[in-house]
Amino acid sequence: MTEHPSAMPGKPTSYSRVTLSRIMTAIDVNLYGTVHGGVLMKFVDDVAGAAAARHSGGTAVTAAIDEIVFSEAVRVGDLVHAYAQVNWTGQTSMEIGVRVMAERWDSAEQEPVRVATAYLVFVGVEVGGAPRPVRPVLPETPEDQRRWREAEIRREHRLARRRAIQAHRAG
Repeated sequence: MTEHPSAMPGKPTSYSRVTLSRIMTAIDVNLYGTVHGGVLMKFVDDVAGAAAARHSGGTAVTAAIDEIVFSEAVRVGDLVHAYAQVNWTGQTSMEIGVRVMAERWDSAEQEPVRVATAYLVFVGVEVGGAPRPVRPVLPETPEDQRRWREAEIRREHRLARRRAIQAHRAG
């Protein structure tokens, strides 16, 4: 785990954890009769934004959706839970990990099903919109430390991809 660049006091990973839940309705459905991926993407962004704002102590905006994977369809009537936490922090940015689970309306006694996972990058911003420093996240468990390391890998890939595209455009 690398040293955090901020001199601000940190907060433990658990401080940033947020859960949002909602029942999916007919208004959320796509042409195939399942919940539209865009509805789930907004839900993911909402819970990630809440975790980012909680951790950073103020406004934070979505800078990138690094990855979102839909693994199971969500149906009307399903009770869907989105769990988010800050995995990694830089000077002004944070990676938020999100896990989305569904309780099937027609089989409530079964275990919830993982329906999506996502990684988003948020930036803390001042009132005028300029980036502002965010406090470090302090991983508490081996799982939190694993998430931190994997977030650093995703960040390196994002930055390398950006550099390669810029080099290609310049050449």
